[in-house]
Amino acid sequence: MERPTDADPAYTAPAVMSVTALNLQVARLLERSFPLAWISGEISNFTRASSGHWYFTLKDDAAQVRAVMFRSRAQYVGFNPREGDKVEVRALVTLYGARGDYQINVETIRRAGVGALYDAFVRLKEKLSSEGLFDQDRKRPLPLFPRTIGIVTSPQAAALRDVLTALERRAPHVRVILYPAPVQGQFAADKIAEAIMTASRRGEADLLLVCRGGGSIEDLWSFNEECVARAIDACTIPVISGVGHETDFTIADFAADVRAATPTAAAELAATPRADWLGSLSADAQDLRRAMRRSLSEASQGVDSYSRRLLSPSAQIRHQRVKLLSMAAAMTHAVRTPVNRQTLVLSQLQQRWTRYRPDLRTLRAQLLSEGRHLNASLSSAVKGRRDALGALAAQLELLNPQRTLERGYAIVRNAKGEVLRDPAQIKARNKLTIRLANGSAEIGVSSVQAVLEDAAE
Repeated sequence: MERPTDADPAYTAPAVMSVTALNLQVARLLERSFPLAWISGEISNFTRASSGHWYFTLKDDAAQVRAVMFRSRAQYVGFNPREGDKVEVRALVTLYGARGDYQINVETIRRAGVGALYDAFVRLKEKLSSEGLFDQDRKRPLPLFPRTIGIVTSPQAAALRDVLTALERRAPHVRVILYPAPVQGQFAADKIAEAIMTASRRGEADLLLVCRGGGSIEDLWSFNEECVARAIDACTIPVISGVGHETDFTIADFAADVRAATPTAAAELAATPRADWLGSLSADAQDLRRAMRRSLSEASQGVDSYSRRLLSPSAQIRHQRVKLLSMAAAMTHAVRTPVNRQTLVLSQLQQRWTRYRPDLRTLRAQLLSEGRHLNASLSSAVKGRRDALGALAAQLELLNPQRTLERGYAIVRNAKGEVLRDPAQIKARNKLTIRLANGSAEIGVSSVQAVLEDAAE
């Protein structure tokens, strides 16, 4: 069978891909096929770029892979990776298209074997935080002038030498008490908690430093135990925690009243330099001397002013007597003037009352005369009304139906109570009610005869 040629119209040339498109498709295939996963290995060829990105190789005994961790992720790592470190990384498998290199993009990195420790750290931190052990309102203020500072650490620790050197340099007058305790190893946490409680129980120190030098998370783990955190919380004196380096955080740091980045920093927080206090006291003394001089100067000027205004007792008595007479005259005038004014007002009111007072005798006589006229008018009106009422009663009596009945007439009603005026309204065998002058009677109709007009005439 012949293969089609380019000249054959049915022949379709295969699509041509660029290297960029090829690497892009391979990268997408890798990312879809391999989701985020934890990978363990040893760091080699570690490089920190000026941009902040980390580049290194992750290897084991039989293979290796290039790795990159971008600055946005690297800045949250709690330690600085070094050559030969055993680590575990959570990474995405991909392809660097520019060089066609297969690599992994690291999202998270931790020292190998510390994953369980870190999880325990997070769980304990959340538990104690939910109990309010880390609340700010539980933090105690540090004393301004501690006379005695207690230190909980190992006598062989380099951190102890750093703290003592800093205190000797800054505040040689401060007394130091060491409460020895191992800072790592089995049962170290119990010993540290016991030393803290001993310092609290004795009450010898004004301030307590709990410190240790830097190390791995395993080395610092004694300060992540619950017993240490609760001992710090129950301590009756303020506690400064200075464990590890600046990037190291322990449960003791959160439970302490103040967290220092290093043991030396804890010593610096605990005691202000003696030279600073002496300088401050010297400046305060100078300010006090200036204030005293100013107060004395002002007081001297005040004494001079008072001495110029000072009078002899006799002159003061004469002055007070004149002042008293003046006040007596003013009081007399103040009392008499309102009385005179009110007397004048009262006189004017009496005159007005006399002028406008009505003549009661004339008004009383007028009232009696008007009363007589009113009684006469009422009597006449009542008599006229009574006469009219009698006339109306006589007319009403004439129209009274009872008088008509008494003359022999009767009122005929049917069973419905209707008054009958026409014989046509009466039927045979109807029952009728007849109203008479002295009562009523019921009758039955046997027959009805109409009254002829001619007969009526």
